[in-house]
Amino acid sequence: MPARPHDAHRHIGELPAYAFYGGPAISPDLGATATVSAFLRSLDEEGVERTLVLPNYGVPDPDVAFGLNHLALEAAQRDERVSCGLWVSPKASDAARNDAALALAGETGVRALKTSFLLGGAPDDPDCAEQLDRIFTTAAERSLTVHVHTSPGAASDVDRIGELVERYGDTTRIHLVHLGGGMSGHLKLIGHRLFDWIEAGKQVYTDTSWSIGFAPRWLVAEIERRGIGHDRILFATDTPWGDFEGEFHRLASVAGDGELARHFFRGNFEALYS
Repeated sequence: MPARPHDAHRHIGELPAYAFYGGPAISPDLGATATVSAFLRSLDEEGVERTLVLPNYGVPDPDVAFGLNHLALEAAQRDERVSCGLWVSPKASDAARNDAALALAGETGVRALKTSFLLGGAPDDPDCAEQLDRIFTTAAERSLTVHVHTSPGAASDVDRIGELVERYGDTTRIHLVHLGGGMSGHLKLIGHRLFDWIEAGKQVYTDTSWSIGFAPRWLVAEIERRGIGHDRILFATDTPWGDFEGEFHRLASVAGDGELARHFFRGNFEALYS
């Protein structure tokens, strides 16, 4: 199995407790790290050689995720093992917050911009058009990758996120996390969308965090059958929302210990985030 992997998707920062789905206020991200020192210790403990760190997010208060940008940037500038992505929002109401975030895009260690529709907005929402264009064009101009959340249904469904790939994928590198997001996302992405986009020249990448058990095996089989895609898949844990052991062994068991594993666990990260 590959040793000392590169993790293309980890988070830093603690979130306030929140009453998700109408229940009591909870803090489910038990492995969240509140400081750069704690974050770096987690890399040592798990044997991660290099990583992309992103602000933690998930509660519907935009100041929380935006407020963690400086923590992610500090981690990247303190330790050469770490690159960072900055949190940006597709929503027009966050334009001023995006101004402050994008002003940091040229800082040492910044390799990505992270956005999601979990906190509102949609790829085809006119209210989001201006900020989405700013995010993707800034990334293209600065050779950054846009890191986009996917999950089943609603605005984060890969069908709708795919509109961004079609619109911006010719000029901007786009990393779709979670292999399309759940059963439906896996079927859509592995079944044809990922390979169609690659053949069309789109700069699209994905990682296997949160993937259902069958998906990595099928993904490898499709890469081998089609002869493309080996350079578009990254190992990622989504810590603290995922766990290193589960994510590592799920992918390592199907990638083997040859050239494919070297792409997944190290080479593709180096191409995107070095």
